[in-house]
Amino acid sequence: MRILCWNVNGIRAAQKKGFLDFIARENPDVMCLQETKAQREQLGPELLDIAGYQSHFVSAEKKGYSGVAIYTKQKPVSITAGCGATRFDSEGRVISADYGDFILYNIYFPNGGRGPERVRYKLDLYDHLLEQWQDLRADGRELVICGDYNTAHREIDVAKPKEWSKTSGFLPEERAWLDKITDMGYVDIFRTYNQEPEQYTYWDQISKSRDRNVGWRIDMFMVTEGFVPRIRNATILPDILGSDHCPIELVVV
Repeated sequence: MRILCWNVNGIRAAQKKGFLDFIARENPDVMCLQETKAQREQLGPELLDIAGYQSHFVSAEKKGYSGVAIYTKQKPVSITAGCGATRFDSEGRVISADYGDFILYNIYFPNGGRGPERVRYKLDLYDHLLEQWQDLRADGRELVICGDYNTAHREIDVAKPKEWSKTSGFLPEERAWLDKITDMGYVDIFRTYNQEPEQYTYWDQISKSRDRNVGWRIDMFMVTEGFVPRIRNATILPDILGSDHCPIELVVV
Protein backbone atom coordinates (compact mmCIF):
# COMPACT_ATOMS: atom_id res chain seq x y z
CA MET A 1 0.00 0.00 0.00
CA ARG A 2 1.34 3.40 -0.99
CA ILE A 3 0.05 6.30 1.11
CA LEU A 4 0.63 9.91 0.10
CA CYS A 5 0.01 12.89 2.38
CA TRP A 6 -0.14 16.52 1.29
CA ASN A 7 -1.20 19.89 2.68
CA VAL A 8 -2.62 21.29 -0.56
CA ASN A 9 -3.38 24.80 0.78
CA GLY A 10 -6.81 24.71 -0.84
CA ILE A 11 -8.03 21.76 -2.89
CA ARG A 12 -9.73 23.97 -5.46
CA ALA A 13 -6.52 25.97 -5.91
CA ALA A 14 -4.58 22.70 -6.17
CA GLN A 15 -6.98 21.47 -8.84
CA LYS A 16 -6.06 24.47 -10.98
CA LYS A 17 -2.38 23.63 -10.47
CA GLY A 18 -2.57 20.04 -11.66
CA PHE A 19 -3.76 18.06 -8.62
CA LEU A 20 -5.83 15.64 -10.71
CA ASP A 21 -2.90 15.01 -13.03
CA PHE A 22 -0.76 14.34 -9.95
CA ILE A 23 -3.21 11.72 -8.67
CA ALA A 24 -3.42 10.06 -12.08
CA ARG A 25 0.36 9.97 -12.43
CA GLU A 26 1.24 8.84 -8.91
CA ASN A 27 -1.74 6.46 -8.54
CA PRO A 28 -1.48 6.11 -4.73
CA ASP A 29 -3.59 3.60 -2.85
CA VAL A 30 -4.46 6.30 -0.31
CA MET A 31 -4.20 10.08 -0.63
CA CYS A 32 -4.50 12.13 2.57
CA LEU A 33 -5.03 15.87 2.21
CA GLN A 34 -4.90 18.70 4.71
CA GLU A 35 -6.10 22.30 4.47
CA THR A 36 -8.66 21.53 1.79
CA LYS A 37 -10.47 24.81 2.55
CA ALA A 38 -13.79 23.58 1.15
CA GLN A 39 -17.11 22.09 2.10
CA ARG A 40 -18.04 18.96 0.16
CA GLU A 41 -20.98 20.73 -1.50
CA GLN A 42 -18.56 23.30 -2.96
CA LEU A 43 -16.73 20.62 -4.95
CA GLY A 44 -17.59 19.21 -8.34
CA PRO A 45 -17.64 15.55 -9.39
CA GLU A 46 -14.12 15.78 -10.80
CA LEU A 47 -12.83 16.10 -7.20
CA LEU A 48 -15.48 14.05 -5.41
CA ASP A 49 -15.53 11.09 -7.79
CA ILE A 50 -11.99 10.44 -8.94
CA ALA A 51 -12.03 7.13 -10.83
CA GLY A 52 -11.06 4.21 -8.62
CA TYR A 53 -11.31 6.09 -5.34
CA GLN A 54 -13.77 6.65 -2.52
CA SER A 55 -13.54 10.20 -1.16
CA HIS A 56 -14.18 11.25 2.42
CA PHE A 57 -14.12 14.89 3.53
CA VAL A 58 -14.26 16.62 6.90
CA SER A 59 -14.73 20.38 6.74
CA ALA A 60 -14.56 23.29 9.14
CA GLU A 61 -17.71 25.17 10.06
CA LYS A 62 -16.00 28.30 8.76
CA LYS A 63 -15.91 28.29 4.96
CA GLY A 64 -12.56 28.44 3.23
CA TYR A 65 -10.71 27.26 6.33
CA SER A 66 -8.86 24.12 7.43
CA GLY A 67 -10.40 20.76 6.37
CA VAL A 68 -9.06 17.27 5.68
CA ALA A 69 -9.83 14.52 3.16
CA ILE A 70 -8.97 10.92 2.35
CA TYR A 71 -9.11 9.35 -1.09
CA THR A 72 -8.83 5.57 -0.85
CA LYS A 73 -8.94 2.69 -3.32
CA GLN A 74 -9.56 0.07 -0.63
CA LYS A 75 -12.80 0.45 1.29
CA PRO A 76 -11.95 0.92 4.98
CA VAL A 77 -13.75 -1.03 7.68
CA SER A 78 -14.92 2.37 8.90
CA ILE A 79 -14.30 6.11 8.55
CA THR A 80 -14.44 8.41 11.57
CA ALA A 81 -14.95 12.13 11.07
CA GLY A 82 -13.38 14.22 13.81
CA CYS A 83 -11.89 13.33 17.16
CA GLY A 84 -14.96 13.54 19.39
CA ALA A 85 -14.41 17.02 20.81
CA THR A 86 -16.50 19.90 19.46
CA ARG A 87 -13.86 22.57 20.07
CA PHE A 88 -11.54 20.77 17.65
CA ASP A 89 -14.07 19.18 15.32
CA SER A 90 -15.64 22.55 14.50
CA GLU A 91 -12.37 23.33 12.70
CA GLY A 92 -12.40 20.14 10.59
CA ARG A 93 -8.95 18.88 11.52
CA VAL A 94 -9.19 15.09 11.93
CA ILE A 95 -10.35 12.12 9.88
CA SER A 96 -9.39 8.48 10.43
CA ALA A 97 -9.80 5.26 8.45
CA ASP A 98 -9.76 1.80 10.02
CA TYR A 99 -8.19 -0.68 7.61
CA GLY A 100 -8.47 -3.61 9.99
CA ASP A 101 -4.78 -4.27 10.58
CA PHE A 102 -4.08 -0.59 11.27
CA ILE A 103 -5.86 2.72 11.73
CA LEU A 104 -4.82 5.67 9.57
CA TYR A 105 -5.18 9.15 11.09
CA ASN A 106 -5.04 12.16 8.77
CA ILE A 107 -4.67 15.40 10.76
CA TYR A 108 -4.21 19.09 10.12
CA PHE A 109 -2.79 20.30 13.42
CA PRO A 110 -3.31 23.99 14.24
CA ASN A 111 -0.84 26.72 13.46
CA GLY A 112 0.07 28.48 16.69
CA GLY A 113 1.34 31.62 14.99
CA ARG A 114 -1.65 33.78 15.89
CA GLY A 115 -0.78 34.01 19.57
CA PRO A 116 -0.44 32.12 22.85
CA GLU A 117 -4.08 31.02 22.91
CA ARG A 118 -3.62 29.20 19.59
CA VAL A 119 -0.43 27.55 20.82
CA ARG A 120 -2.46 26.32 23.83
CA TYR A 121 -5.24 25.12 21.52
CA LYS A 122 -2.68 23.24 19.45
CA LEU A 123 -1.11 21.59 22.50
CA ASP A 124 -4.58 20.67 23.79
CA LEU A 125 -5.38 18.91 20.51
CA TYR A 126 -2.05 17.08 20.68
CA ASP A 127 -2.91 15.81 24.16
CA HIS A 128 -6.52 14.96 23.31
CA LEU A 129 -5.42 12.82 20.38
CA LEU A 130 -2.59 11.19 22.31
CA GLU A 131 -5.10 9.96 24.90
CA GLN A 132 -7.18 8.48 22.06
CA TRP A 133 -4.16 6.83 20.46
CA GLN A 134 -3.01 5.33 23.74
CA ASP A 135 -6.46 3.80 24.28
CA LEU A 136 -6.28 2.23 20.83
CA ARG A 137 -2.78 0.91 21.47
CA ALA A 138 -4.00 -0.60 24.73
CA ASP A 139 -6.54 -2.49 22.62
CA GLY A 140 -3.72 -3.85 20.47
CA ARG A 141 -4.21 -1.54 17.50
CA GLU A 142 -1.40 -0.26 15.27
CA LEU A 143 -1.52 3.34 14.08
CA VAL A 144 -0.26 5.40 11.16
CA ILE A 145 -0.62 9.12 11.95
CA CYS A 146 0.03 11.47 9.06
CA GLY A 147 -0.50 15.10 8.35
CA ASP A 148 0.74 18.61 8.84
CA TYR A 149 1.94 18.59 12.46
CA ASN A 150 2.76 22.32 12.26
CA THR A 151 5.81 21.60 14.44
CA ALA A 152 9.34 20.65 13.42
CA HIS A 153 10.95 18.27 15.88
CA ARG A 154 14.70 18.74 15.86
CA GLU A 155 17.21 21.32 14.67
CA ILE A 156 17.94 19.21 11.60
CA ASP A 157 14.29 19.69 10.59
CA VAL A 158 14.48 23.46 10.09
CA ALA A 159 16.76 25.70 8.08
CA LYS A 160 17.24 28.31 10.83
CA PRO A 161 16.93 26.61 14.24
CA LYS A 162 18.31 29.48 16.34
CA GLU A 163 16.39 32.20 14.52
CA TRP A 164 13.11 30.27 14.66
CA SER A 165 13.39 28.96 18.22
CA LYS A 166 10.86 31.56 19.44
CA THR A 167 8.49 31.05 16.54
CA SER A 168 5.43 28.80 16.77
CA GLY A 169 6.24 25.62 14.96
CA PHE A 170 9.59 25.34 16.71
CA LEU A 171 8.81 26.44 20.26
CA PRO A 172 10.28 24.34 23.08
CA GLU A 173 6.84 23.35 24.38
CA GLU A 174 5.73 22.21 20.92
CA ARG A 175 8.91 20.22 20.32
CA ALA A 176 8.62 18.71 23.81
CA TRP A 177 5.34 17.05 22.80
CA LEU A 178 7.11 15.36 19.88
CA ASP A 179 9.84 14.25 22.29
CA LYS A 180 7.10 12.83 24.51
CA ILE A 181 5.39 10.76 21.86
CA THR A 182 8.61 9.40 20.37
CA ASP A 183 9.64 8.37 23.89
CA MET A 184 6.29 6.55 24.13
CA GLY A 185 6.95 4.49 21.02
CA TYR A 186 5.66 6.57 18.12
CA VAL A 187 8.25 6.54 15.35
CA ASP A 188 8.98 9.45 12.99
CA ILE A 189 9.46 6.95 10.22
CA PHE A 190 11.08 9.29 7.68
CA ARG A 191 14.13 9.59 9.93
CA THR A 192 14.48 5.80 9.92
CA TYR A 193 15.33 6.08 6.23
CA ASN A 194 16.90 9.52 5.92
CA GLN A 195 19.17 11.29 8.41
CA GLU A 196 20.26 14.02 6.00
CA PRO A 197 19.79 17.75 6.70
CA GLU A 198 17.85 20.11 4.42
CA GLN A 199 14.92 17.70 4.06
CA TYR A 200 11.92 20.00 4.20
CA THR A 201 8.20 19.81 3.42
CA TYR A 202 7.10 23.45 3.85
CA TRP A 203 8.49 26.75 2.58
CA ASP A 204 7.19 30.26 3.16
CA GLN A 205 5.69 31.60 -0.06
CA ILE A 206 6.01 35.31 0.72
CA SER A 207 9.79 35.16 1.02
CA LYS A 208 10.07 32.66 -1.88
CA SER A 209 12.07 30.46 0.45
CA ARG A 210 11.51 27.34 -1.64
CA ASP A 211 13.87 28.72 -4.27
CA ARG A 212 16.62 28.70 -1.61
CA ASN A 213 15.37 25.59 0.24
CA VAL A 214 14.93 27.56 3.47
CA GLY A 215 12.22 25.38 4.93
CA TRP A 216 10.67 23.29 7.67
CA ARG A 217 9.92 19.56 7.93
CA ILE A 218 6.51 19.74 9.58
CA ASP A 219 4.62 17.14 7.52
CA MET A 220 5.21 13.65 8.90
CA PHE A 221 4.18 10.04 9.20
CA MET A 222 4.32 8.78 12.78
CA VAL A 223 3.76 5.05 13.23
CA THR A 224 3.51 2.82 16.29
CA GLU A 225 6.58 0.71 16.99
CA GLY A 226 4.78 -2.52 16.21
CA PHE A 227 3.97 -1.30 12.71
CA VAL A 228 7.56 -0.43 11.76
CA PRO A 229 8.30 -3.90 10.26
CA ARG A 230 5.47 -3.28 7.77
CA ILE A 231 7.16 -0.14 6.39
CA ARG A 232 9.30 -0.40 3.27
CA ASN A 233 10.06 3.28 2.65
CA ALA A 234 9.22 6.81 3.74
CA THR A 235 10.14 9.73 1.52
CA ILE A 236 9.57 13.40 0.77
CA LEU A 237 8.58 14.51 -2.75
CA PRO A 238 10.08 18.03 -2.82
CA ASP A 239 9.82 18.50 -6.58
CA ILE A 240 6.00 18.40 -6.56
CA LEU A 241 4.66 21.95 -6.80
CA GLY A 242 1.17 23.37 -6.35
CA SER A 243 1.25 24.27 -2.64
CA ASP A 244 3.57 25.81 -0.06
CA HIS A 245 3.96 22.21 1.17
CA CYS A 246 5.12 19.17 -0.78
CA PRO A 247 3.75 15.63 -0.51
CA ILE A 248 5.26 12.90 1.65
CA GLU A 249 5.04 9.17 0.99
CA LEU A 250 4.82 5.95 3.00
CA VAL A 251 5.09 2.45 1.51
CA VAL A 252 3.46 -0.33 3.57
CA VAL A 253 3.39 -4.09 2.98
